[in-house]
Amino acid sequence: MRLEIPSLMGPTVAHDRRAWTIGRADPRETADYRALRREVFVAEQRVLDVDHDDLDDDPRTIVLVARGADGRVLGGVRLGPATPGRDIGWWTGSRLVVRRDARQSGGIGPALVREACATALQMGVLRFEATVQEPNEVLFRRLGWTAWGATRIQGTPHVRMRWPITRIRDLVAATKSELGSLVGDLRQDTPFALGGAEFLGDDGAPVPGTDVVAACDAILPALVDRDPEWAGWCAVLVNVNDLAAMGASPVGLLDAIGAPSPEIARRVVGGIRSAAQAWGVPVLGGHTQIGVPSALTVTALGRTDAPVPGGGARRGDDISLTVDLHGRWRPGFEGRQWDSTSTRTGADLRALGSLVAGARPAAAKDVSMAGIVGTAAMLAEASSVGATLEPDSIPAPDGVPFGDWLTCFPGFAMLTADRPGQGRMTSPIARTARIGTATAEPGVRLLWPDGVETDAVGPTATGLLPG
Repeated sequence: MRLEIPSLMGPTVAHDRRAWTIGRADPRETADYRALRREVFVAEQRVLDVDHDDLDDDPRTIVLVARGADGRVLGGVRLGPATPGRDIGWWTGSRLVVRRDARQSGGIGPALVREACATALQMGVLRFEATVQEPNEVLFRRLGWTAWGATRIQGTPHVRMRWPITRIRDLVAATKSELGSLVGDLRQDTPFALGGAEFLGDDGAPVPGTDVVAACDAILPALVDRDPEWAGWCAVLVNVNDLAAMGASPVGLLDAIGAPSPEIARRVVGGIRSAAQAWGVPVLGGHTQIGVPSALTVTALGRTDAPVPGGGARRGDDISLTVDLHGRWRPGFEGRQWDSTSTRTGADLRALGSLVAGARPAAAKDVSMAGIVGTAAMLAEASSVGATLEPDSIPAPDGVPFGDWLTCFPGFAMLTADRPGQGRMTSPIARTARIGTATAEPGVRLLWPDGVETDAVGPTATGLLPG
């Protein structure tokens, strides 16, 4: 696919930006945009014999147009998935065009490119590219694009350009990257600190001299304020997931609740109670304070005589994902929190929570707020390996933007590592798929269907491991 740009650059001229606007095309504007493409690419430039192609027939393709004050289409561009079938977050931009008499109207072409980039981000795109005619490379570089290859199309030199999308890297940086500098010095205090050498960076921590595993998670105050019941439910959910990732069975919970009013506290307790009953784990005690800013922390205790480490992957291992695709976005948290658990039966939840204990993979880690790729980076870092993940192999719910799915909290999802072909996680209510490979090169890369690899997370996810 290519992004043709007819003479978008020229001397700077005075203009009134109110003379044109950019937005998504309606059916009439789409027809006008296609007519403009034929006029420019077939008649004027003669770079194409036929302008229409499969992307024009794909209902997922988005057309953006520049509209003049009189309603005329002055230019346009299209963007859409690069692969047929399931959208895996790889999109291309193409057919950028500006009317001959509007090419000095104050940067319509660059504005269309910027809007295409913004739209791609809104659609959850993780890889966004265009193939542009060689003279237009400088324009795209000025707009922040990078060149990654060259090709010839019908004898004309073209450059492959990529818009840098750092969504996954930014999420890991925001949620995990400071851990090493904040708590790393605790490793020096005792051999058992932070789980000890064997479980450093794990979701739970084995209690020395026992078969007990302890886990602790805090819930964001904003979540408590906006949805107290859901906050209480999630406080239990994330802790039982932490225990489940280590193959431990939950035996008790402790909570610490701060709330500005008794009503908020009651609603939080209601969510905790519902979840505790669903997973069959008692609330043993805790602490509650009223008249303070919202705060919620839950500690979970579990038991296992053989904890599964998060850092047990070896080079060459298969990395697999077991995920419950049932559910929907939590209302008010669309694109960030997937609710696969609140409508499951207690029996289903307990069965999912026992999968790691029954399968005994070499390594396991539940998917946290760092998302699927970010959690894979933590598993890889703890294992002193890297990871290559294949987006087209990652299970996802139908109709969910792929970038949102890879960066959300998915309810129940477990990443595991085992020798090739030896993955053992199975469940009738969850999907398991091999999604990648543990590698020698640190960091996480995405391997796309065309064989191209792109960097997703650098070699350091948390900084907890000694250098």
